[in-house]
Amino acid sequence: MVDVILGLQWGDEGKGKIVDYFAPEYDIIARFQGGPNAGHTLYVDGKKMVLHQIPSGIFHQNTVNIIGNGVVLDPVTLKRECDAVAAYGVDVRKNLFISQRTNIIVPTHRALDKASELQKGESKIGSTLKGIGPAYMDKTGRNALRVGDILHPNFQKQYNDLRTKHQVLLDNFNFTEDISASEQEFFEALEFLKTLNVINCEYFINDSISKGKKVLAEGAQGSMLDIDFGTFPFVTSSNTTSAGVCTGLGVSPRQINEVLGVTKAYCTRVGGGPFPTELHDATGEELRRIGSEFGATTGRPRRCGWIDLVALKFACMINGVSKIIMTKADVLDSFGELNVCTAYNLDGKQTQEVPFQMSGIEIEPVWKSFSGWNTDTTGIKEAASLPETMSTYIDFINNYVGAPVKFVSNGPGRDQIVRL
Repeated sequence: MVDVILGLQWGDEGKGKIVDYFAPEYDIIARFQGGPNAGHTLYVDGKKMVLHQIPSGIFHQNTVNIIGNGVVLDPVTLKRECDAVAAYGVDVRKNLFISQRTNIIVPTHRALDKASELQKGESKIGSTLKGIGPAYMDKTGRNALRVGDILHPNFQKQYNDLRTKHQVLLDNFNFTEDISASEQEFFEALEFLKTLNVINCEYFINDSISKGKKVLAEGAQGSMLDIDFGTFPFVTSSNTTSAGVCTGLGVSPRQINEVLGVTKAYCTRVGGGPFPTELHDATGEELRRIGSEFGATTGRPRRCGWIDLVALKFACMINGVSKIIMTKADVLDSFGELNVCTAYNLDGKQTQEVPFQMSGIEIEPVWKSFSGWNTDTTGIKEAASLPETMSTYIDFINNYVGAPVKFVSNGPGRDQIVRL
């Protein structure tokens, strides 16, 4: 069976640490969507490690890590990460596997991403400029190059044909940036990629399941960035929800077991787009400061606000979440009062539903206040030791969203997780 860990907000929920925490319980960790726009932060031997392409189980030597076909892969980023991981004594050629069907990000994808975002001006969506959108566009446009293609003798022609198509688009943007240096690095990275385990993933993973192996599917970004159900058009280019597991790995819906959703105890967002509970005051600044809220991929300051239960319940519904992991609960330790959003006011009417279009409309959050716990929770190991006011806060969330919070992360360390 396949269990799933995914984000329930706009990304940056702390999924990397959570996958790393659960990894010893699984035989296979598999990324099923997204690309190097994701940044999953781990702490290995006390040192910070941010993974953009490699699954977060890579530091567990007996765990197989798979990059699935739903991912878009930047070979240059992958090589850099493999080099960084190897410095910790990890042999990626032993426990990292890549689907033949995984689409490749080429240098002109990055150029197209940048050119497109520049043209949008003030209407830009906050792209990470990693080439993600153009790569997925080539996938749906049936122009993409895939990892399996690099092993074929006519790959250079395939690449040249795609580059020519891209150049026409870049000329239309009047984009003249030289990418020759990027191309040299790209082809060097392809030679490295050829030395890794390139597999027929859907057969590999289904065969493993039939033999009783436990699989954990690792999501990137967050549910509110889903191309269909997120805050369109300020979304990513893939399905970040549990439905993406099936198409991103080649497994049947019948194989999906637990869906573990990760949410912060408050909300953050990087880049543009709707954010109903965003705080433009000293409290928002304090959340950012205490939580060190800066993007793991971009370094951009994250927008901060109170938890949005309307959006969280929506995310739990569309994903079929069976358990919730709440991260960064310790960031709220010093706040005397906490607020949660329980409804939206839209045009004078109150609703607990997420509207299909959240951009360009005024959404006023309806708040419910809670007393803070004013206690350092970072050293707590047992649920019974959690402050009563913290338990009250969690219980309300449980009842509202209809899915139980079963784990609370109370610090960045691998062992700083309380099981409820």
